[in-house]
Amino acid sequence: MPTTAPAFADATASDSALRRFLFGLPGVDAVGLEARAAALGTRSIKTTAKAYAIDLAISMIDLTTLEGADTPGKVRALAAKAVNPDPTDRTTPRTAAVCVYPDMAATAAAAVAGSGVKVASVATAFPAGRAALDVKLADVRDAVAAGADEIDMVIDRGAFLSGRFLKVYEEIVAVKAECGEARLKVIFETGELSTYDNIRRASWIGMLAGADFIKTSTGKVATNATPANTLLMLEAVRDFRAATGVQIGVKPAGGIRTTKDAVKFLVLVNETAGEDWLDPHWFRFGASSLLNDLLMQRQKLSTGRYSGPDYVTVD
Repeated sequence: MPTTAPAFADATASDSALRRFLFGLPGVDAVGLEARAAALGTRSIKTTAKAYAIDLAISMIDLTTLEGADTPGKVRALAAKAVNPDPTDRTTPRTAAVCVYPDMAATAAAAVAGSGVKVASVATAFPAGRAALDVKLADVRDAVAAGADEIDMVIDRGAFLSGRFLKVYEEIVAVKAECGEARLKVIFETGELSTYDNIRRASWIGMLAGADFIKTSTGKVATNATPANTLLMLEAVRDFRAATGVQIGVKPAGGIRTTKDAVKFLVLVNETAGEDWLDPHWFRFGASSLLNDLLMQRQKLSTGRYSGPDYVTVD
């Protein structure tokens, strides 16, 4: 059933109503948005604050493998790393989740059982989303039945870009209903939406439809998470909570590889949405290689020297 916040119930009453609402949103000042994202990216943090930021970033990672060559052994190894990222230092936080394809969800769930690490599964014909709705919903049911705690769905970008906004909204509502207790992350593939105005509109569609998170990207196209598109989505969740009282998470994914990158995104979160989002329940990094750099930087702060990549596992 529809999950639109009461304050915006009329916005999704029809295709024309939703179109009017979306095109009534303030236009995005692209120059201003990119300038603010760049300015916030110049902030630097040192010593104790850096140690805190590194541990927080580790705890926010959805450690991800989404390859055709994934095997049960690879998924179990990734899950072991998520649970215990640095075997030489048991104070290292575990990651938020492991993110896998639906057919690997059961393997991942067994591997992280009892650890507190969540299992996130992509679904709805990821990454293209080119399938009939009943196929997409079956994909979600299979993942949830296999033990997924979180579902990362892709929107129908073809429908969105051709102006069929209500279709996109209704598919998200239907997927949310199939999730049961699992949290839903809605992926926009921002690199395919062409404009910041489209990213803002997609963010509002996702939020109105009941997303628990809005997510930038699949990691499968040339342009993935950027400071500017993530800033725009953080503004959207901030404004949505101000209007409805409902808090929604944000997940940038793809292309975030270094500690320096991660710290920039954490600054964006703090300065845009606020401290309430500085928590793994409300902010995630979709990443694979990021964890290794965070571990090396953590070891550097602890020992005073870089241990080098040979001292962290290769995913």
